[in-house]
Amino acid sequence: MTQPTDVVTAPPWADPTADADTRVESLLAEMTDAEKLAQLGSYWADRRDSTQIIAPMQDVLSRGRPPFEEATADGIGHLTRVFGTTPVTPREGMGKVRESQQHLLERTRLGIPAVVHEECLTGFTTLGATVYPASMAWAATFDAALVREMAHAIGSDMAAVGVHHGLSPVLDVVTDYRWGRVEETLGEDPYVVATLSTAYVEGLQETGVIATLKHFAGHATSRGGRNHAPVSMGERELRDLVLPPFEMAVRVGRAKSVMNSYTELDRVPAAADRWLLTEVLRGEWGFDGTVVSDYWAIAFLKSKHGVAETMADAGRLALHAGIDVELPDTAAYRLLAEADPDPARTKADIDTAVRRVLRQKIELGLLDSGWTPAEPADVDLDSARNRDIARRLAEESIVLLDNRRGILPLGHGTRRIALIGPCVDDPGAMMGAYSYPIHVMPRHPERGLGIHATSIPDALRRAMPGTEVVVEPGCPLSEPAHERQIAHAIVAAASSDLVVAVVGDRAGMFGKGTSGEGSDAPSLDLPGDQGRLVDALLATGKPLVLLVVSGRPYALGAYADRAAAIVQSFLPGVEGAGAIAGVLTGAVNPSGHLPVQIPGMNGALPHTYLAPPLGQDGDRISNLSIAPAFPFGHGLSYTTFELGDVDLDRNEIANDGTVVASVTVTNTGVRAGATVVQLYSADPVAQVTRPVQQLVGYARVSLEPGAAASVSFELHADRFSFHGLRRRRIVEPGVVHLTAGLSLTDLTASADLTIRGPEREVDDPVLVTGVRIEREDAA
Repeated sequence: MTQPTDVVTAPPWADPTADADTRVESLLAEMTDAEKLAQLGSYWADRRDSTQIIAPMQDVLSRGRPPFEEATADGIGHLTRVFGTTPVTPREGMGKVRESQQHLLERTRLGIPAVVHEECLTGFTTLGATVYPASMAWAATFDAALVREMAHAIGSDMAAVGVHHGLSPVLDVVTDYRWGRVEETLGEDPYVVATLSTAYVEGLQETGVIATLKHFAGHATSRGGRNHAPVSMGERELRDLVLPPFEMAVRVGRAKSVMNSYTELDRVPAAADRWLLTEVLRGEWGFDGTVVSDYWAIAFLKSKHGVAETMADAGRLALHAGIDVELPDTAAYRLLAEADPDPARTKADIDTAVRRVLRQKIELGLLDSGWTPAEPADVDLDSARNRDIARRLAEESIVLLDNRRGILPLGHGTRRIALIGPCVDDPGAMMGAYSYPIHVMPRHPERGLGIHATSIPDALRRAMPGTEVVVEPGCPLSEPAHERQIAHAIVAAASSDLVVAVVGDRAGMFGKGTSGEGSDAPSLDLPGDQGRLVDALLATGKPLVLLVVSGRPYALGAYADRAAAIVQSFLPGVEGAGAIAGVLTGAVNPSGHLPVQIPGMNGALPHTYLAPPLGQDGDRISNLSIAPAFPFGHGLSYTTFELGDVDLDRNEIANDGTVVASVTVTNTGVRAGATVVQLYSADPVAQVTRPVQQLVGYARVSLEPGAAASVSFELHADRFSFHGLRRRRIVEPGVVHLTAGLSLTDLTASADLTIRGPEREVDDPVLVTGVRIEREDAA
């Protein structure tokens, strides 16, 4: 006789066919207070014995962490950087994730898996994964489709090993080039930052991996360009300059997570700012995802900002402001009940935050009956697909700043080239601070970069067979040079046909480099004695190509008239050396354009192109010139392009109308190439001061020799909106001046548009300029 077997019925919250709200409320009703708090926390098994850190105050704030089994007795919301903390292969990392998830499934009362999160700004931040160019390099491509393709590749790699949540992209708008994290940004224009970061969000999230918008808000506008410094900015400037990228990524990109900034705005820390995290983000923009804290930002409310007396107070401030999840550890949220003056409010806010976390876990499939973590496997995180995307991004990002003497591309008859610079033979100098080789591998020097990368000399030798390439450092990166080093560089230069001076940065964390988080610059002169080295090389009389490989723009005005050519590369990643060699030799036609200005001199900081009239150069109002050596949007090619007139389909629109502005671009040179057509607007008379020019649309266009294309920009009246005297977003009637060009100072065509009607308040704005490119056959 067959004996009956026990049938285990899955709880209602584990039924994937049930409504998400029903599942959330069913599980919430089952949870104890401790289990709820656990879902709002995280656990990081980092190395506490290391003297080198990868997060601010990591060595101090990770002390006293309980072991995993104790910390997760009631479950846990997130697992922090299982792959990104110490070197592990994909199989080893998956094994660690599986072990932790199985523990949560089998040894906690409710068996709720954790969200696994990792960094992924320049690629999946783990051992052996492809290192893509830094964000500033993406911006130089002006190629949203390629950025989305990269993000999709990153997301698919992360999903393949069981990662659910990526802590990228960075949407901070640059206002001071001295700030160490400039390399992580997409430049100084909010529309470029908005469109490219939204493309990243869409690419990552279409793989099922959650994107996290960083850092909300104002991190890059800190005083003096210092990491974590306060922000001095009014609400109008915040809304018109800093917030637009976040708004687009939320409204258009449907980003599912946001991370607070470490900084404080008008003396209110972002981690405790309910106006920012709840009223604006959720109330105005309709954000329905999770807000996660930057690492230990909640603890900083007590230790750095002084707005909380205890860790419990800090936790309540953050919770009430709108932070749902505490990262990277559960330090404050586990203490929320201690000495609570308003337990009813805290309980309600905990339930709200837990609902958001649980809904996200449902969307990820983590709460479905029968879910199990993936079996460990060998996964190729540096595939041919990844390398191809990294190469194309690097090639498109390199900006030819100056070639007035026509020395580039280099002739293959060149017999001897001197490559001189402190990092010229170091492939790591082409990688950003949040790449794994720079972010983590310095803690493991015996393992090198952990990924195969070619140096610039080797790439140039392959690109120019038969040409002798000699290498000299010339000087240290940032320390004073010894006379002997410069003397050797001069000898190498004098005996060569051509000199390529490779100057700029090497990224590193918290002062371990000249660019990166906590590696802020004292000035915009080239670090250390690199400027002195360039002067010495120029004095030899040999033709000199100045190649700047950096995370930020440096003041190059002193070399603009003396170097034979100047090339800018913003940390181009693991395929960067080949891309640079391709541009120098002409195998790649340069097509990058500047997402920032290149300063002329080191003075009158901070300054970006978006300053109102009083903040611009001229009128002899100061002895300090802020005129750039090379303007925003600038970028040359080995071919030439011409723009026709701006043609408007109408000269007047209503205050909620639309205009189409069209311009024809023609490749007038002898080889195929790409350029970026840029459309700017000027509002000559407004109720508050406005930027003299502001980008409202752009299009990257590739053309064969002699070919032309019509580029049409569809502009809703909302694209000219701003925050007026009453701090409301408005469309104001009047004349708008539209100008097209190939850079901010190469504006060759213009037209005036009149906006009719009364002033209109805008609540749900049109944020994107539509672009249509219609190609014509070459003559």
